[in-house]
Amino acid sequence: MRTRAKICGITRTEDIYAAVNAGVDAIGFVFYAPSPRAVSIEQARVLAQHIPAYVSIVGLFVNATSDEIAQVLAEVSLDILQFHGDETATQCQKIAQENKRRWYKAIQVKADLDVIAEIKQYQQAGASAMLLDAWHPELKGGTGHCFDWEKFPKLDIPLILAGGLTPENIEAAIKTTGAYAVDVSGGVEFAKGIKDQQLIQQFMQGVQRGSAQ
Repeated sequence: MRTRAKICGITRTEDIYAAVNAGVDAIGFVFYAPSPRAVSIEQARVLAQHIPAYVSIVGLFVNATSDEIAQVLAEVSLDILQFHGDETATQCQKIAQENKRRWYKAIQVKADLDVIAEIKQYQQAGASAMLLDAWHPELKGGTGHCFDWEKFPKLDIPLILAGGLTPENIEAAIKTTGAYAVDVSGGVEFAKGIKDQQLIQQFMQGVQRGSAQ
């Protein structure tokens, strides 16, 4: 099975076309104002009109309320919610049910975290997947850092690998982790929120090679 791929932090129409033409499975919009890749609801609404069927639209939220997410959904047809803050499993479940969307949770992998126990909490609450990202004391994603891929668990829930992925390391990352999907942002950019078409193509070629095991 080919590893799925999402490009997150999209802010421009031309980057959507580049991603779709390269074969991505999902495109992510960041609804978190402090992020350099954040988009407004209006920006996302316009951008989403250029995303064709069979390419999923993911909304990334950090400690957002159910009402705030509902405001986005009223204008942008998100397929799935990505919780990337300090949301508990119960909070994720409640917000997703109220907004009638599937969801997954991102967790930052650090030395003192029982990753498997953390994953199982969210899995029991109904997560469709779990995203494992590199830990950073301040940033919520987009760190450009990797964690130890040898510690990537094997569980009965789809696991998404993120953190420090680039065209140069994506093949090895997939072969090492066997991840269901990969999520890249900074690794295919030439500036924050501005993607590079050639890097996107190279990244997706690496995904294909890594999947051919």
